[in-house]
Amino acid sequence: MSPVIEEHARARLITDGPLTRPVPVDLRYDPADERRTVHIGLPDGTDWAFGRDLLERGLRTPIERGAVRVWPCGRTQLIVELHSTDGVEVFQFEIRTLIRFLARTRTQTPTASPDADRTPQPPSRTTRPETPRTARTDTSRTTRTDKPRTARPDESAQQEEGATQERGAQPAHG
Repeated sequence: MSPVIEEHARARLITDGPLTRPVPVDLRYDPADERRTVHIGLPDGTDWAFGRDLLERGLRTPIERGAVRVWPCGRTQLIVELHSTDGVEVFQFEIRTLIRFLARTRTQTPTASPDADRTPQPPSRTTRPETPRTARTDTSRTTRTDKPRTARPDESAQQEEGATQERGAQPAHG
């Protein structure tokens, strides 16, 4: 049995006010879960679960499934918008953090059942039991070994062209 992949990360909570604030979040993936579900644990004890493919597709283009909307914001940020009966929470993530996490999840996934051959699961929201945050350590910064990727000239032109085409499809916010 493969171990559960968990990464402690930081996101920025986007608010109506002039300031955003950083918040700690937990990214979790259990390879034994055949639905390929990613969990985002928020500081208030809420756990959002949705298909890994939603995050993967959201890195490239705006996507919405149920109460979750995901879209790229420039070349380095990803927005995750979570809707519930309590309201809307909007988080901004560093794309490289999510790419690193998703890459780790793919190494633990059996190849016999790819994500493309399954029906996407609707997002779910649950409340986790309260755990003290002081006991956790952020290991994502100490174990980072990847180097920044520089785009080749032909790639950057294609990326800019793709970004221009996708801008019109972004969800409206107000």
